[in-house]
Amino acid sequence: MERAELLRELALKYQDEKYFVQDPIIFPKHFSKLYREGQATLQDVEISAVISAHLAWGRREMIVRDCHRAFDEMDWKPYEYVLRGEYKSDDKSLHRTIKWCDFAQICGRLRTFYQANHTLEILSPDQMRTDIYGQKSDLKATNKKIHMLRRWMVRTSGPIDLGIWKNISPSELIIPLDVHVFHSAVKLGITTRKSPDYKAALEITEYLLQVFPDDPLMGDFALFVYDM
Repeated sequence: MERAELLRELALKYQDEKYFVQDPIIFPKHFSKLYREGQATLQDVEISAVISAHLAWGRREMIVRDCHRAFDEMDWKPYEYVLRGEYKSDDKSLHRTIKWCDFAQICGRLRTFYQANHTLEILSPDQMRTDIYGQKSDLKATNKKIHMLRRWMVRTSGPIDLGIWKNISPSELIIPLDVHVFHSAVKLGITTRKSPDYKAALEITEYLLQVFPDDPLMGDFALFVYDM
C-alpha cells in the first residue's frame, strides 16, 4: 500500500473514542463537556489540559490514575483551586518523578497568568514552556506535552480533540513527537533525522500537511499505531 494511503487509512480507523478510554485526553474532555453545558469554565478546561499533558508520560493506566489524584486534590474544580492559591506542595511523588511541589508551582504560575489574562490560547509554545511549565526558553525544543495540549484544544476534526481554541488553525500545529512516533516516521521514510528533535518534528509535520491538508495532526493517530 502506498505510504500516504496507508496513513489515511490508519488515521480514519484509529480516530475513534474507543481507543482513548484510558488516555489523559479524557480529563480535558470531561471538563470540555461541562463547559459546553455551562457547568464549567474555559479556564477549567485549559488547566485540566495543562495538568493532564504534564503527567502524560509512562504507562497509560498510571497516567490516568495520577491525573485522577491531581483532580481529586482540586476537588474537580481546577480554576477555583488555582485561584485560591493554596496548593498541596511536598516532595512526595504525584506521578513518577513529578512531585506535588512541581504541581503546586504550575498552579501558582497559572494563577499569576489568569490574574492578568483570560485564556492560554494567546501563548506561543515557548511562552507556554516558560510562563506555565517554568522551563527555560528553548526555541528548538520538541515540547511534546505542549504540542499535544495544543492539539487537544485546537483540532475540530473527529471525536477525540476538543476544538475550543478558535484563533489557532489546525494547520499551524506541530506534531507532539515522542520516540515511538519518531521511529514510525523513520520506518516510513518520512524523516531522515537521526533523533527525535525539533527539526524532525517539523519535517514530519510538513509531510503530514501534504497527506492531510489543513489538518496535519490527523496523522498523529496513524504514526502512533503504525508498527505496534
